This record gives sequence, structure tokens and C-alpha cells, in this order.
Amino acid sequence: MSEWYIYQGIGRPDPARIEQLPDPPPWRAFDAEPVPYDVPALDSSTHRRLGARTVPLPVQDSDTLELVNAALYLRRPLLVTGDPGVGKSTLAHSIAYELGLGRVLEWPIVSRSELRDGLYSYDAIGRLQDAQLRRAAQEQREAGDGGPESEDIGRYIKLGPLGTALLAAGRPRVLLIDELDKSDIDLPNDLLNVLEEGRFAIPELERIADRTPVVEVLTDDGRRVAVTGGQVRCRAFPFVVLTSNREREFPAPLLRRCIPLDLKAPRAERLAALVQAHFGQDAHEANHDLVDRFTQAEADGALRPTDQLLNAIFLAQHAARDTTRREEISELLMQPLDRGPR
Repeated sequence: MSEWYIYQGIGRPDPARIEQLPDPPPWRAFDAEPVPYDVPALDSSTHRRLGARTVPLPVQDSDTLELVNAALYLRRPLLVTGDPGVGKSTLAHSIAYELGLGRVLEWPIVSRSELRDGLYSYDAIGRLQDAQLRRAAQEQREAGDGGPESEDIGRYIKLGPLGTALLAAGRPRVLLIDELDKSDIDLPNDLLNVLEEGRFAIPELERIADRTPVVEVLTDDGRRVAVTGGQVRCRAFPFVVLTSNREREFPAPLLRRCIPLDLKAPRAERLAALVQAHFGQDAHEANHDLVDRFTQAEADGALRPTDQLLNAIFLAQHAARDTTRREEISELLMQPLDRGPR
């Protein structure tokens, strides 16, 4: 294990290691005033992906460890490419779990996703409806029936996953921007300035900053946090994982701002660690027939995601009483996603 690794890919928590991360290079240093807020613990999304058990085997290969730690040191996004099912999004959860960085902020990308979706949302309709209610209450007050509620624009603004990740926390948050290659042509370019500068403005708050400089808004975690001057600025740059299934090429300006990682499907010890994490320490040996069948089937070059193996093991534990039945289950579930060599 290289001594400079902060993330070691050991499959168990070691949150003290994040404190050993050196200061960022000068061109990636951010100096926003700290914004105290309560970062939630890991949620069920992480536990589903990683399993509930600590394993004695490494969960990452050396190339992955090198590039993940390079991204940590350089405060650069990690652009993870690979076939479906190789564990691209799981990698973000593994980093948050091992380094004790709290709940993973997730932004799943679809063809209609825009930059603002990741930054914040503003419920203008809700605000208008409340204003109408306040006017009605004012009329009641004037009639002696009580007074109106005071308006608070922060009630109508919620930070998205990217916006929450850029809050000035003392420790980096982990942000997963999943399947960026599904976006329209503009989103990768729109991300450039935010990822480079580590800040963004909320125009609705900037307009009132002279009379209301501090406004509390809701975060993606469901917490209330103060935004000053209508700007969100980071302190510890978040660990950003961008994933792609290679369905499109990205612009060169985005690529130069990222650390590229082409993630391979788990093999040997990594595959054993995956099985053990979900089914127990003896599960790999107990299901070696299914594991061997899965790895041998991949020799034809067809695409088989690792969750097919997990599905087969789970079903075999409950439905298979003999070798023949286990073979039938594996044949049923371990079908290639494509039919040709890759």
C-alpha cells in the first residue's frame, strides 16, 4: 500500500485519513468563510451498494487507487468511464464510506437535465400562492382578525446536490453526477465554470442582498443553511465523481479539468470482496461454481454486469437444492447485455 494514499480501498471505515490530506495546490485553493451545518451520515443508498459486511480483501485495484488519490490531492473531479455494472457509482459511495464523508450527494442525469437543476431550485409559484394568502391575512388583520405572516424567500429556495456540495464545509462532500453522457450537448460545458471556480450565484438572493444579506435556505440533505450575499462558495472542494457509459464524447475543456479513470469489471480478489461484502466471508468459496461460471462466461467478450452474479447467488441460496438447479439459475440470469465480442 502506497504511503501517500488517503483512500486505500480497504472496504472498511478509516475517517481519520482525510485529515492527512495536504493543502491543495495554489490554483485549487478556495477560501470561503466556513458555513457550519450538520452533514448527514451515510444512508441506505450507500449500504445497498456496498453491502453490510467488512471484508478482508481489497476492493479496488492499484490503478484505481492511484487516480482516486490524484483527484483527492489535486481537488479535481474524477471522470469515471466503463461498461454498465462495473461499479462506477459504487466507487463514490466507497470513498464516502471509507473516509467518513457522510451521505453521498447524488445527481442522476437525464436528457432534460440543466445546470440549475444541480445548483438550486426556486419555487416561484409557491411563493406567489403564499403572497396571496398573506394579502388575505392582512385584510383579516385590518378587520381585527389577526396579522399576516412575514415573508421569507429562503423558504422557497432549495440547493440541489451540486449546490449543496459547494457549501463552505470544513471537509469535502462526495458528489456523484451519474451518467453525464445522457445529458444534452450543453450541460458538460455549463459545468466548466462552476467546477473551476467552486462557486455560483443565486440571482433571487443577490437582488435582495442589500437589505437581506443573509438568508437561510434548504439543502439537498434537508438541512437549513445560511447563504450570504446571494453567493454559495466552497472551502473544501467536494470530491466529484462524474460517471459515463461511453455513449458520447465530452468536450476537451471538461476533460482537461478532470482526472480520467476507465474502470474495469471486478476480477479475482475484487470480485471475491464484492461477494463477501453482500453474502458473508465464506460466500465466495461456497459459491465458487457460480463465480467460476460468471468469469468464464465473460471470456467470450460479451457484456455481463456483476450484479448478475449477485442475483444468481441470492436466488441459488433460496431456490437451488442441487448442482443442476444452480446451473439452470446461472444460465437464466447470466445473460450478456450484448451478443457480440467487445
